[in-house]
Amino acid sequence: MCSRYSLTSPPEAVRAYFGYSDTPNFPARYKVAPTQAIAVVALDREGVRRFRLMRWGLLPGFVKDPKQFPTLINARAEEVLEKPSFRHAMRFRRCLVPADGFYEWTGPKGKRRPFLLRPREARLIAFAGIYERWRDADGVEIDTVAILTCPANRTISALHDRMPVVLKAEHFAAWLDVKATPANAAVSLLLPAPDD
Repeated sequence: MCSRYSLTSPPEAVRAYFGYSDTPNFPARYKVAPTQAIAVVALDREGVRRFRLMRWGLLPGFVKDPKQFPTLINARAEEVLEKPSFRHAMRFRRCLVPADGFYEWTGPKGKRRPFLLRPREARLIAFAGIYERWRDADGVEIDTVAILTCPANRTISALHDRMPVVLKAEHFAAWLDVKATPANAAVSLLLPAPDD
């Protein structure tokens, strides 16, 4: 499970790695948490990659009152096409979540210790995400996102049995393009990261 992550890379590095032309300026964030606005890369209507901010915690369109609905920060890759909360977003709204590491905790309750997990050579990574635009009764819209998780690789399994799906750069285009890559094909990209 991924409930905290970091994005400390400079905006220029994030723009270059994810291939969008927007020029947002944002601070380093060492502990991004659920319900906060997070950086997301998604395709616009013309198929161009765009930087966007979305609330971390997916709200499916059928939700009437978000206060009565659990915060869906993660979606299991194995179930994403089966669960009503996620399948529509998986088919029509996929995104990338820029990060450079994520946290897992171990230890007994009350004495848990956080571990920051990141690539051996410091670099950006992309979590696979899905998003929905939720509207309240007054027509106010909120873009919300969930990070997909998969079984942990050998390195991370010592701390937790799951990890965020980390997509390779060569898979960004296929993941984002919901027209060219149907959801059942996109599921094949949802694998554990290499052990390093």
